Amino acid sequence: MFPTPHAALTPNTFAFEALPLVAPTGFREYDARWLFPKDLNLMGVQALGLGLGTLVHELGVRPDIVTGHDFRAYSASIKLALIAGMQAAGLRVKDIGLCLSPMAYFGQFALDCPCVAMVTASHNDNGWTGVKMGAERPMTFGPAEMGRLKEIVLSGAFRYRDGGAYQFVPDFAQVYLDDLVSRAKPLTRRLKVVAACGNGTAGAFAPALLERLGCEVVPLDVEADATFPRYNPNPEDMAMLHAIADTVTATGADVGLGFDGDGDRCGVVDEQGHEIFADKVGVMLARDLSLQHPNARFVVDVKSTGLFASDPELKARGVETDYWKTGHSYIKRRVNELQALAGFEKSGHFFFNAPVGRGYDDGLLTAIAVLEMLDRNPGKILSQLYAALPTTFGSPTMSPHCADEEKYGVVERVTARFQDMHARGEALGGAAITDLVTVNGVRVSTADGTWGLVRASSNKPELVVVVESPVSRARLEEMFRAVDAVLRENPQVGAYNQTI
Repeated sequence: MFPTPHAALTPNTFAFEALPLVAPTGFREYDARWLFPKDLNLMGVQALGLGLGTLVHELGVRPDIVTGHDFRAYSASIKLALIAGMQAAGLRVKDIGLCLSPMAYFGQFALDCPCVAMVTASHNDNGWTGVKMGAERPMTFGPAEMGRLKEIVLSGAFRYRDGGAYQFVPDFAQVYLDDLVSRAKPLTRRLKVVAACGNGTAGAFAPALLERLGCEVVPLDVEADATFPRYNPNPEDMAMLHAIADTVTATGADVGLGFDGDGDRCGVVDEQGHEIFADKVGVMLARDLSLQHPNARFVVDVKSTGLFASDPELKARGVETDYWKTGHSYIKRRVNELQALAGFEKSGHFFFNAPVGRGYDDGLLTAIAVLEMLDRNPGKILSQLYAALPTTFGSPTMSPHCADEEKYGVVERVTARFQDMHARGEALGGAAITDLVTVNGVRVSTADGTWGLVRASSNKPELVVVVESPVSRARLEEMFRAVDAVLRENPQVGAYNQTI
């Protein structure tokens, strides 16, 4: 029998090579993330594969699974260890090799596999690894499935089964790119596009797709380098956005597009070099798509701008928007439950349902949607489409450090603090609290429409803070200082990765 995993082992010891290491904190709300090999060794990955196979059979799902890996120095070895465990638990594995997460999701449809296990740490720093999993296409696991997987793996409650198999699927990237091109509408003008990939996986695929669409491509950091020497491939990271902006202005490009480490997100910079936060890109796309698809409905996460509810154009068309929990699995599931046309996250995860897409997040499909929006407005440049939105002042996503073991408790205390302030009629940032939304962390709003959000990151030892004001930059900063002051009542909260 395979050994029960250990929560901690010391590297460079016999025990580390003889026993599985799986730190419990790696099981997140909707996927798994560990520092490798500090918190997870290869035997631990085998245990994860065994646990996943055990869970798939427990769920009564046909045991066919597609798997692939992102571009990191260790991802291929982690995938092979995962495959060994999945086969031992009776899963029939189809391996598509180096790929983007949406390519693996596409594989569930193209290869007729109900299940997926994508080895990726997404945009996390070099040294992180993880797995995005699902057993009900196009959805990925949520808290219930991740909680049960954690129980199985950490207790060693594996079920071995015969029937496991392995098949490598060659040239699958071409099938995926062909499908995207077939779904795209031909562009009527040649657009000059900066394609930024942060030296991550998307560099192998995104520039080629854009060229096939007829764009003039300006490649930026598309060369493979798993150390991510310039910045993390993360379109929420201002360092990446600034690098895109500099290249756009230097080359006279029409738009800059930035793809994260596993290609399921896309960031946007206009032709003037202005970074457009993803939630505002979502409003622009909602305007565009609601013209093409009357009675459109959208889902957005609680980090997103209030414009989805207040934008005059969307209101005039009767567009309904549902604010929901942050997280690719949450929004993906909500989009499918409500049969919404699309879902938008401030992080840049965009989910396009039929007839645009298949319901999963795909940064390359998002890029196509942005280019088609530009093409449908031949008399306008991107900055003009953005300027047509009502003005709001918003922050980037800001993440103060907070240990995984502490972050949820901190959010509970912060939520209780805001609820108490509301009940007592205390002001926040010089204004009365008018509303609290606690579907995911706490989003606190004041009478002038200014709001701030605090939630726990689902995949890193951090909190997430976002603020927005429709009034002024000064009100934005005032709200940030007020929210941060409440956060600082908790000594577990550390420094921010970036602030306004």
